[in-house]
Amino acid sequence: MTALTLSTAAAAGLRADAIVIGVAKGARGPVVAPGAEAVDTAYDGTLADVLETLGASGSEGEVTKLPAPPGFKAPLVVAVGLGAEPEEGEDFDAEALRRAAGAAARVLTGAKKAAFALPLTGAADAGAIGEGVLLGAYSFDAYKAEGRNAKAARAKAPLGEAALLGGKPRDKAFKAAVERATAVAQELNRARDLINTPPNDLDPEAFAAVAQAAAKEHGIKVQVLDEKALAKGGYGGILGVGAGSAAAPRLVKLSYTSSRATRTLAFVGKGITYDSGGISLKPAGHNETMKCDMSGAAAVFAAVVAAARLKLEVNVTGWLALAENMPSGSATRPGDVLRMFSGTTVEVLNTDAEGRLVLADALWAASLEEPDAIIDVATLTGAMMLALGNRTYGIMANDDALRAAVHEAAEEVGEPAWPMPLPEHLRKSMDSPTADIANMGERMGGGLIAGLFLREFVGEGIAWAHLDIAGPAYNEGAPFGYTPKGGTGSAVRTLVRIAELAAEGELG
Repeated sequence: MTALTLSTAAAAGLRADAIVIGVAKGARGPVVAPGAEAVDTAYDGTLADVLETLGASGSEGEVTKLPAPPGFKAPLVVAVGLGAEPEEGEDFDAEALRRAAGAAARVLTGAKKAAFALPLTGAADAGAIGEGVLLGAYSFDAYKAEGRNAKAARAKAPLGEAALLGGKPRDKAFKAAVERATAVAQELNRARDLINTPPNDLDPEAFAAVAQAAAKEHGIKVQVLDEKALAKGGYGGILGVGAGSAAAPRLVKLSYTSSRATRTLAFVGKGITYDSGGISLKPAGHNETMKCDMSGAAAVFAAVVAAARLKLEVNVTGWLALAENMPSGSATRPGDVLRMFSGTTVEVLNTDAEGRLVLADALWAASLEEPDAIIDVATLTGAMMLALGNRTYGIMANDDALRAAVHEAAEEVGEPAWPMPLPEHLRKSMDSPTADIANMGERMGGGLIAGLFLREFVGEGIAWAHLDIAGPAYNEGAPFGYTPKGGTGSAVRTLVRIAELAAEGELG
């Protein structure tokens, strides 16, 4: 993985493959951003004009390459767009820096070292730039043939080192910001790896094994319930979803504890390692990316490990509800009734509405420990994608303060999200003549109905939020900013920030 270093070196004298600078979109054309003064001076103050001649405008994500000026040891300047120039007296926000650094890191694939001379006014900016670099430099090559062309392989290797110019190597705040960025980005990239792993290699048992190994490495307690333990415990939702697969389901509990903690959070993740839809089979064209249906569990796993690495003063429990949803002679059928871990009976009207079934069991298990708050994460409904698009996730909650806190945390870390309601009138559409509740309701408002279903399995008096990440969890389009094609690791940073707020006593 790309190494982050803080450097007080002058841009001209630093040996590197490239110098990364920022360019903003000004009222009259591109504007060279702070941090690039030495480069601009070497161009006799004409760098903005040169960039404009080359077609640069400063638009977000735009990358322009040009030869470094005479006297520089790096041969290349990479100018990356930061978007609109801030108002006078204001600085570039953290997300603009994150995205610019990520875009630059992506185009510097194959480079051994790059110096990032982006606007850096303090430790927080260093953390944002570092995070953007590490996320932008991500690649998933585990299944590419090795040894055929070593030169080509080196050319595709991620950026080796990013030196953050203007950083203070001996300053505690700067060092802490870089350490945090490294821990969060590494775990988020681990979540991306899990999401991108083909389902023939990542079934529930394999996912549980990854969690066990990470838990051992970072001092996290882990408990894995296999199919026998799930049957003994009465986890009808998880067992029902996994009934049609040769790969048995698992429920993984990860527990990070701090001796100084006063708050306890529970994170619950949907972990459908492959979703065919079951007997309610998905139509052609909807199956190819269904390895990503465990993105919620991947996010929860990554967040718990990150909390442990950061030694946050909060107790965090992660619940990974893992199953593979397949059609077979033993699969749950539409019309079957499942008895959930809570004792509630559910009539299954659609086996492709399976995520809420595994989450229901895990939510109830989490509730029995009476945490201060529960947050679940799931690629739950296509309806949420219709409502909010491919880059924004929805937030539902039984507590207004928690919903607002999650939304603010998401915006702060650069994960677009939007609060959604839980309209009471939609609950009646899940009434069943046979069971306590059905797993489907009326068609319109399907994402909200899913949230209402989950609410039924949250313990009384416990603040709960539901994050439907169906849109941003998997990017089928071209990479942008620090977001790659494929698994994105959506919601990891939101969960980590929520854990930090709880540790600081600032969460409700």
